[in-house]
Amino acid sequence: MSAVFEHATVIDCTGRDPQRDARVVVEDGRIHRIGASSGPAGPKDARVIDCQGRTLMPGLLDAHVHLALIDLDAAAEVALPPAVLALRIKEVIEATLDAGFTTVRDAGGLDWGFKEAVRLGLIRGPRIFISGPFISQTGGHGDHRERTSRATFPVVPGLASETILADGADNVRRAAREVLRRGADQIKVMASGGAASPTDELDHVQFSVPELAAAVDVAGAVGTYVLAHAYGPRAIQNCVKAGVRSIEHGNFLDEATADQMLAADDVFLVPTVITYELLGAREASDGWTPDMVRKIRQGLTGAYDSLGLAYEKGLRIGSGSDVLADMQGEKGKEIACQARVMGAMNAIIAATRTNAALMRIDKEVGTIEEGKRADLIVLDADPLGDPSIFADANHVRMVMRGGDVVKNLD
Repeated sequence: MSAVFEHATVIDCTGRDPQRDARVVVEDGRIHRIGASSGPAGPKDARVIDCQGRTLMPGLLDAHVHLALIDLDAAAEVALPPAVLALRIKEVIEATLDAGFTTVRDAGGLDWGFKEAVRLGLIRGPRIFISGPFISQTGGHGDHRERTSRATFPVVPGLASETILADGADNVRRAAREVLRRGADQIKVMASGGAASPTDELDHVQFSVPELAAAVDVAGAVGTYVLAHAYGPRAIQNCVKAGVRSIEHGNFLDEATADQMLAADDVFLVPTVITYELLGAREASDGWTPDMVRKIRQGLTGAYDSLGLAYEKGLRIGSGSDVLADMQGEKGKEIACQARVMGAMNAIIAATRTNAALMRIDKEVGTIEEGKRADLIVLDADPLGDPSIFADANHVRMVMRGGDVVKNLD
């Protein structure tokens, strides 16, 4: 299908200023030409979309989603009927596309089958890069068992999020290979404690450098990489030493650790500020314990300072939401959170061009440039003036994915 976007205000996310009254021609699923609306027209049979001055920009990318985490209470989630689980996950995937996210990286939990369902057209959704099961040490972030439990944690294969517990480099290597066997595009490891795990603290260091390096080695053997949940300096430093490429959260980043990340080759930080904002405003209920609330609020105290330090140091900063359960529809709020520190344009670029580089698809998406895939969104308000508009999917009037219009409110 050919399409021509007329009279658009183009934010191309290359870093250039917006281009007003622009025309973007799409042919065969790719951006064919960009110019002024007064310039050469598109093909005669093309669909003409008059943007009437509205913003046209690349589809958003979210580098840290959990599309299968639909309940804060992990035990309650696995107790749901499988059909209910599947349909609720489907709703989350489709709503994510409608919010303007044309590509996402699931940071653990989603089964390969949902990615395949999107590819086959059984579900309307963004392109998904999956991490498969989490890899955690015993008693780490990802081990959902209470202290009193001696059993394995229940799982609904292919539907409920799953963790593979591994201790020692050989077991981590085996777990990483299993994750790849199940269709993962990259490997997710838990390198520090976390809020949702019942037996650790945020600053606990999990997995040794040799254990982390085992996962990195397995990933590298098939041309992919490792992302790591990590909060504090020691955990992040272990990840950098081991060759982990993507540091998730990083709420307690310090200057020395930021310098190590900067000196390392091809390392990204993916802050996830909005999840702490949302969860920190809640009181304990529905499986979310007072201890978990305490840890979330502790994480929030360092989130903005760490983001500011990373920005000041010039780290490669991506964008991830990490929203869970009934907060899944609020992914776009992460952009406004980052804009408080980095400014609106830099926050938008983090969620487009930088995330595309992180996912190694920057030659295909992330900016509006000739030859790139036509993943585009039309907004009815100016995101540079008010980045909070990404919080409301109704501001996303049209979504094009690979040249196909998959949402149109006009």
